[in-house]
Amino acid sequence: MPWVPGNRWDLVADRQPDPPRVSVVVTHYDQPEQLARTLAALQCQDHPAELLEIIVADDGSPTEPVVPTGVRLLRQEDRGFRAAAARNLGAAAARGDVLCFLDADTTPEPEYVRRLTRLPALLLEAVTVGRRRHADLTGVDATTPVAEAGPAHELPEPAWLRDEYARSGDLLHADDRSYRYVISAVLACSRTFFEEVGGFDESFSSYGGEDWEWAHRAWQAGAVLAHVPDAVAWHDGPDWAGRSGDDRVREGNRQSLLLARKIPVAGSSGRGLLPTVPDLVVHLPGGLSSSAEFVCVDSVLAAFPLATVVVPLSQGESLVHADPRVRVGDEGADLDARVTLRLDRALVIRDAAPLAVALSSLGQGRIGAMTLLGEDGIVLARADARRARRRERRWSTSAGFDEVALTVEGVHALRDEPHVEAWVGGWGGPDRFV
Repeated sequence: MPWVPGNRWDLVADRQPDPPRVSVVVTHYDQPEQLARTLAALQCQDHPAELLEIIVADDGSPTEPVVPTGVRLLRQEDRGFRAAAARNLGAAAARGDVLCFLDADTTPEPEYVRRLTRLPALLLEAVTVGRRRHADLTGVDATTPVAEAGPAHELPEPAWLRDEYARSGDLLHADDRSYRYVISAVLACSRTFFEEVGGFDESFSSYGGEDWEWAHRAWQAGAVLAHVPDAVAWHDGPDWAGRSGDDRVREGNRQSLLLARKIPVAGSSGRGLLPTVPDLVVHLPGGLSSSAEFVCVDSVLAAFPLATVVVPLSQGESLVHADPRVRVGDEGADLDARVTLRLDRALVIRDAAPLAVALSSLGQGRIGAMTLLGEDGIVLARADARRARRRERRWSTSAGFDEVALTVEGVHALRDEPHVEAWVGGWGGPDRFV
């Protein structure tokens, strides 16, 4: 099969593909010594040389980089920090079936390309991240093998990254926030998947963040994330958190604010502000009475304040239309949220916790869709994850994720004419609504 269920890259852990055609895109800006070391290391890879293309994507260095014969050099105008645009420039020119991204100051060990590209050669959706170790390579001759120079001059490795790879089983147990552990300096994926997801967001115009935004987009498109710890590349210098001289809090906040606008996932976006792109979209059925529509929408938004609710176009006045979280008719037809919940009937949510837990599980493991049942077994709604939708569209089968039926406590089908005064006043039992 060209896919695995969920994120189960371990199911093909023992398979070796034929060596793929690989394009290594090396992003560079005014780092001649580091670039020379990285290009020398790429000449020593144990991947077949005839299947290895090396592209230097230069971000407008003041002096044109010197590259060996056979290495392609692409340059863009210097308009500030544009690593995202440089990577896109290199990827657009690549001829390989697998793209391997490196930074000029990140030098790979001899087995790096072969090990990092194994999964993308097997699985079109695989996105692999290698192990970035750190060393002070100042003054070290560029021809010295990095597998020797790195350990001899090693700097501390980021504990937060190492610990997360250990906790998640090298991202086998990835979730919606695992984009934070994908580093573009040691990244590989198939060229087909990169083109489908779209390139790096070029609105990122200073250090950091563009790789996390891209990784989140890839995950939502059905990516299989995997950390490959034995694909090692050595970064010349400390991790960003270990650097001095810059206002790291200010830079960290700049990155976090930009990501909060682009990634509407709990723990990444704002806690109260409406996200630019909804994380949860709830579609109401047609033919509801105005009172059932009111209680249903009010109930949904009380339980999920950051959700977007889509209601059918109605003939008369509706109190719910004034809420900016409510879309009417075709306004909400094309919303592509992380989770889409389509109600079969009007419902009331008296306890949001069980439903929140059920919806949060979608797309994280093997479950991609679910039918939600009331306590009496009646079908209330159907929910699915964007990851499952994209995977199904790509392969014309839902085999990549499981679908389950689940009884959800605290959620009830509404009667045709619920008691609105009792609902808004908070008095009376379920018999007033159910």
